[in-house]
Amino acid sequence: SLAFIKMLQEFDEKLDTMTLDDLQNLQTEHIYKKIHASHVNILAKNQQGVKSIYELVTLSHTKYLTYSDKAEGKEAGVKTAEARIVRSEIAARRENILVGSSCYNSDLFELARNRSQKELEDAMSFYDYIEVQPLGNYIRIVDERSTFTQKRLQEVVENVIYTAKRLGKTVVATGDSHYIDPEEKLLRDIYIHATRIGGARHPLYDRSHTKEAPDQHLKTTEEMLEEFSFLPEELAYEIVVTNTNRIAAQCERMYPLMEELKTPSIEGCEEKLAKEIYDTAYSIYGNPLPEIVEARIEKELGSVTKHGFSVQYYIAHLLVKRSRENGYVVGSRGSVGSSFIATMANITEVNPLDPHYICPKCKHSEFFTHGEYPSGFDLPEKKCPQCGTVMRGDGHSIPFETFLGFKGDKVPDIDLNFSGEYQAQAQAQIKEVFGDGYVFAAGTVATASDKTAYGYVKKYCEENNITFNKQKMDYLGHLCEGVKRTTGQHPGGIVVCPKEYEIHDFTPVQYPANNPDSEWMTTHFAIKDIHDNILKLDILGHVDPTAMKMLRDQSGIDPVTVPINDKETMSLFSSTEALHLLNPEQPYPDATGAAGLPEFGTPFIRGILEMTRPTTFAELVSLAGLTHGTDVWLNNAKDLIDAGICTLKEVIGCRDDIMVYLIQKGLPPVDAFNIMEIVRKGKWLKQTKEKQNEMIALMKEHDVPDWYIGSCTKIKYMFPKAHAVAYVMMCIRIAWYKVHMPQYYYSVFFSCRCDAYEIETMAGGIEAVYNRMTDIKTRSESKDRAISSTVTNKEESLYSALEVVYEMYRRGYSITNIDINRSHATQFTVDPDDSHKIIPPFTAMDGLGEAVGISIMKARDEQPFISKQDLSQRTQLSGTHIQKLEEMGCLKGMQDTNQLSLF
Repeated sequence: SLAFIKMLQEFDEKLDTMTLDDLQNLQTEHIYKKIHASHVNILAKNQQGVKSIYELVTLSHTKYLTYSDKAEGKEAGVKTAEARIVRSEIAARRENILVGSSCYNSDLFELARNRSQKELEDAMSFYDYIEVQPLGNYIRIVDERSTFTQKRLQEVVENVIYTAKRLGKTVVATGDSHYIDPEEKLLRDIYIHATRIGGARHPLYDRSHTKEAPDQHLKTTEEMLEEFSFLPEELAYEIVVTNTNRIAAQCERMYPLMEELKTPSIEGCEEKLAKEIYDTAYSIYGNPLPEIVEARIEKELGSVTKHGFSVQYYIAHLLVKRSRENGYVVGSRGSVGSSFIATMANITEVNPLDPHYICPKCKHSEFFTHGEYPSGFDLPEKKCPQCGTVMRGDGHSIPFETFLGFKGDKVPDIDLNFSGEYQAQAQAQIKEVFGDGYVFAAGTVATASDKTAYGYVKKYCEENNITFNKQKMDYLGHLCEGVKRTTGQHPGGIVVCPKEYEIHDFTPVQYPANNPDSEWMTTHFAIKDIHDNILKLDILGHVDPTAMKMLRDQSGIDPVTVPINDKETMSLFSSTEALHLLNPEQPYPDATGAAGLPEFGTPFIRGILEMTRPTTFAELVSLAGLTHGTDVWLNNAKDLIDAGICTLKEVIGCRDDIMVYLIQKGLPPVDAFNIMEIVRKGKWLKQTKEKQNEMIALMKEHDVPDWYIGSCTKIKYMFPKAHAVAYVMMCIRIAWYKVHMPQYYYSVFFSCRCDAYEIETMAGGIEAVYNRMTDIKTRSESKDRAISSTVTNKEESLYSALEVVYEMYRRGYSITNIDINRSHATQFTVDPDDSHKIIPPFTAMDGLGEAVGISIMKARDEQPFISKQDLSQRTQLSGTHIQKLEEMGCLKGMQDTNQLSLF
């Protein structure tokens, strides 16, 4: 009352005429964010009701999203988001939903405990059914308030029941269950004690650790009847059994997701796609097309058109086309390269046909359909028998079935790697095509990892003075895995809603991680759960397209024009000869020249290269598959090669190889496909013994060797061949520059692929680089854990960069110091006066960011710097930056101030 009187003093002049209603109407439209929220339960009566619920979920996570400071300790002050909805939004959608009064956090239970009977009765009018729960669910109220006894609790519940019945409301006994079995209560208790992201604690968390959480397992009918045994038997049966079935009968059987894929439409896209495909095919293979080409196009295009997938292909075609027009190539990933019409639509460069020659002049072609060559890039040079022009090779024997399934009805997943610099533009283009209100980012759901879950268990034990043995701790940690922690945004996934639908026909939408400043709205459901219901496009960001553009811009040579079958370039993967090292008699730490090459530059894969010495494109594809799979190389192919049982050319490298090989052995295509699917997903051992024996017998019947069958049984996951081919093509193009235009290769490598810099060492000469590498390696390999632990994550990343710097010095190239007058803000550049020198950017210096670097470039373009004072005044360089530049010798000859000295 004193607070109310104090508030009235704000209205001295109007107080004589002001009513309580006037005061009430002074509240802002956001008052719902400040009041205590209550719970409701909403059920969908039909499919339209599902959509209504999705709309409410969206509103609660966007328009009505509320932030509050519920953090404690070191997290205090961090705002946590809470999804809320106002009563009027629910009321506007009553036709297809049922509203229940929910648990002890409902407004009804609060009114029943503390307010008048009339207020309780008035509030009940809002609900379609009234919920009551076992008395144990309300136990915290009894624990927290000494005046609120168990007897008083029973009276309140009874009053709610009899009041509702008197008003003609259906009363339902609900469990508010949070887990299935009673023994899982411990897991819920662990999560109640866990600290949420942002530092907030669970509403049931008790600092004193003296109050127990209610028992909320999924109770049986008998258990629920026992919970309400304080009521007359007939009434207990009515609310536990009769009325629950009555509510259920009002809800149709439905599925929360669409039953099939619904794709948007682009007018005339089927015709436009077909024209693009055939025009490209004619330009390469001539008109009429070779029979093998025509048959593949008809097969694929028929499946795509029949199942309504044309729009996926066509929008991908438009995105790639626009990106190329802007100077950025696009890489493909996944199995899209298995589709020849995707190649002809210029979505991917991977050609999945059997290896073949093509004459670029007269269009003559020759195909090898019996496994003579695994890759068209490995075909020996040959002149066209019709016109004498040197033919080019292409084709990698990749079956279409690995992309769209054996029947061609699998939802296509077209994953594209755009330059990270262009990714946002590509995503914006989708909004241009389909409309802003129909395009959303794909949502993700982050769950508790094994380490996080184990931490929750440990914290629970510490706070409650409980001791479990290690086995019990590990077991509880495992059971606590997989619980939702937060939401996020897929790095490149974009979903498109057809214009004849609304997004709420598929999913609610929200801000990623409830951040209202996000540029995109995301699907509330994780994209993996609605992947087969709504069109998803993967517009991913990747460094390779950026590197390719930089190579073209700096060298003047387009990477897509360099030969894939260049012998010197291919030799990098088996020797260092093409590096033309200075002083070759001196020891060199690597047996190959693959350091710094994408996908093949890690120490692990370079070790495999040293062991296998690949000399063909097909072998590199096989290695890409082997090193990206699970139980494909280690404990499998490696052992077979070590034992001399087979060679790198023979082992199973990619998933598609299985189907192609088995068909070549004579197995029916459907059986070859099914075996491939079982093996690539690691499901061999999950088959029945009868099924395993059946597959083994079928393969042996067609002379498949025992080692091959044994290899199949060990595999857990296999890489798609189309993905491997795309990776290797990109790698070889970049490797070509390493061999033939090293200065641009190194400049781009350090600009795009270097995660750590130590410019003083990198510019300090070959001995400084070698000594720093030796120091890091010696410490990391030390058996003394205290010494090995001194190697930081930055040093580990730095070592990889120094390997390339060392190689560069051994080839006669070097890195200069940062140059105030010539360094770029963010990119390494080739010295225009000496092509064997690379000038580092300003951002190579620790603590100097892009904006500061840009400010230096902008200022020096306006006029040269005359002093350190001038440098400081006209740029964003701090005193610390300038001091560091002085220590590095970057400001030699520059006077301190603008004042000229006469002496």
